[in-house]
Amino acid sequence: MMASTDSVKEFETKKFALPVDAEHKATTFSLMSVAKPHMRAFHLSWLQFFACFLSTFAAPPLIPIIRDNLNLTATDIGNAGIASVSGAAFARLVMGTACDLVGPRVASAALTLLTAPAVYLSATADSPTAFLLIRFFTGFSLATFVSTQFWMSSMFSQPVVGRANGIAAGWGNLGGGATQMIMPLVYKLILGMGATNFTAWRIAFFIPAVLQTLLAFAVLLFGQDMPDGNFQQLHKSGKKHKDNLSKVIYHGLANYRGWITALCYGYCFGVELTVDNIIAQYFFDRFNLTLHTAGIIAASFGLANIFARPGGGLVSDLLAKKFRMRGRLWGWWIIQTVGGILCILLGLMNSLSGSIAVMLVFSVFVQAACGLAFGVVPFVSRRSLGVISGMTGAGGNVGAVLTQLIFFKGSQYTTERGITYMDTSENDYYMEEWDLKEQQEGHHQASLRFADSSKSERCRRQRSAHPDESLPSCV
Repeated sequence: MMASTDSVKEFETKKFALPVDAEHKATTFSLMSVAKPHMRAFHLSWLQFFACFLSTFAAPPLIPIIRDNLNLTATDIGNAGIASVSGAAFARLVMGTACDLVGPRVASAALTLLTAPAVYLSATADSPTAFLLIRFFTGFSLATFVSTQFWMSSMFSQPVVGRANGIAAGWGNLGGGATQMIMPLVYKLILGMGATNFTAWRIAFFIPAVLQTLLAFAVLLFGQDMPDGNFQQLHKSGKKHKDNLSKVIYHGLANYRGWITALCYGYCFGVELTVDNIIAQYFFDRFNLTLHTAGIIAASFGLANIFARPGGGLVSDLLAKKFRMRGRLWGWWIIQTVGGILCILLGLMNSLSGSIAVMLVFSVFVQAACGLAFGVVPFVSRRSLGVISGMTGAGGNVGAVLTQLIFFKGSQYTTERGITYMDTSENDYYMEEWDLKEQQEGHHQASLRFADSSKSERCRRQRSAHPDESLPSCV
């Protein structure tokens, strides 16, 4: 009883810039704020992810120059594109586990610093093999997506977690569009300074490399893992249970809902990654455009993330407000289905104007579907949130690999049907991740607080088991 009273007192005396819930997660989202810890974590996470996306896709807009310098064949270019997204599939699984154990700040900064040398070494590529290996290792940095989503889910509560995840990921993904304009511009500026074609593209890679390095240090120095502090600090003070690696992984991999989200995410984000890799070259070669013009058109696809993916997260929150979890799931299914139809149409277009128009509309739906996906993920598991986020994120990369192998032009895109609705009580569902001994030791308390908050996602049709006339009806 005394421990409970102390906990209440601590909650009441803790001060934050934003209103918070029982876990000290922010219940509102203030985009223009940089207040520590919630909004500062938001801005650091998306900026770092932006830098990693910029580095990973710095090569595609310069491919017409690089292929002449390194004598790349179409097969070489395709393999390099696959390499850039395949390594991150495994890295995202590892990143999810790392976030569960050491926190998103250290995990993401460490990976960003470890992959930065590959970006610098892009300037030294002298063969198709070297080019492929550099793109492969650079692509590992895309696993920072998982730490971004984990971080946002740790900082923001149910009413706003969808938009927090959507905006952070969407603005990070902007790197895939921004690089289509930035790299040709940097290349052109370096040419203007007297460098040759084959030297200018190499120097240009130092821009994303330096940016990636600086933002990794910014996250490490100025970020905070949880509303109440960093993982190491919380473990030492006893405020956070230091979990067992094998149990975290087990409860993540054994949760079939995580595999379903991974499968569905593979066929929205996987397609987005594929288009990021090939779209500039596609317009350059098919419509005989200049490198700069093709880059601007290609950039418009990725730049739609400034509102499309955040919009998906916002739609998820709004649907949940009225229809709860079923609203989040149906919204994801509908948006992703429309995206699949548009993807088929894109592969059938023969004119420049028609291709651009369909690409723009398609970009909105495919990226919104990604935002809706991570409006669902935070509710799949409390204990193994990182593993589930990693599985889902890895599914996106696996989808990209498969898409580039058997679905390169986008005309075979198939939309998966949706996600099975969770139909147990919140307490029972999240308590299943803790055994009896762990519950007796009190390690499950954070999951119980999360379960209480998650009851707002419940539908009225469950009232026979959990009477509550204030609950909204389901669709």
